[in-house]
Amino acid sequence: MQKVLILGASGSFGRNCDEAFSAAGWEVRRYKRGQEDMVAAAKGADVIVNGLNPKDYKGWTLELPKIARQVSAAATASGATILQPANVYNYGAQPGVWDADTPHGATTRKGKARIEMERILRQSGAQVILLRAGDFIDSRPSGNFIDFLTSKLSKGQLIYPGRADAPHAWAYLPDMAQAAVGLAEARGRLARYEDVPFAGHTITGEALRSALAKAAGKPLTLRPFPWLMMKMLSPFWGLAKEMQEMRYLWDLPHSLNGEKLQEILPDFQRTALEEVMKKLAG
Repeated sequence: MQKVLILGASGSFGRNCDEAFSAAGWEVRRYKRGQEDMVAAAKGADVIVNGLNPKDYKGWTLELPKIARQVSAAATASGATILQPANVYNYGAQPGVWDADTPHGATTRKGKARIEMERILRQSGAQVILLRAGDFIDSRPSGNFIDFLTSKLSKGQLIYPGRADAPHAWAYLPDMAQAAVGLAEARGRLARYEDVPFAGHTITGEALRSALAKAAGKPLTLRPFPWLMMKMLSPFWGLAKEMQEMRYLWDLPHSLNGEKLQEILPDFQRTALEEVMKKLAG
């Protein structure tokens, strides 16, 4: 039986991977953050899924590379493959269809921290599989940004942070976790370092409103995100400042090219958008 160590199993990505790997017959071990040594915990693991995030936004730029070094050390000692969820911060404000060959041009602090994290992983000597995706949609409320955007659905409103006509990349986490399992099982035929974009669902804000309205069975209107309030709160609330830094992504037309994932996993099928919207609509 293959063994996977999941870091951050209580988070939304980690929990979905926990469920997906367990269902696929893997032995799942959950790392106890702050309670055990990561190198010791990884002993005997075939794959390490790194779902850890910094504990708060304030320490993001320092903590993310630190976590990458810890994961690299654990994978190097155990011989395990690192499966790392990655995001689109690396690309910066260049619109288009992003893939593994798109240059990384981040100008934000969090984008640069992500680039540094991936550099550390790449130089670790371990096999690394990046599964790169857009914003998360979970099958249940889990603290992702989409939970706030849909918090007023009962009042007939969808909060949206940017241009209603700009395509935006979303990743349904149960699908992403299934892809993670598939990539882990295919690791023997993959290169030592793989950057695999996860296309997920690319939709505009208006299309998201329409699909949610259909799923909810009632009309919905788009409500602007309170960016002015975020700006006013920034000096006192770190999260408000960090959210403003990534605001550009909501006005930037973008998507992820899923061809590479489909080549590796030809049988992979994503959940239909209608089913995803039903989960969001409750």
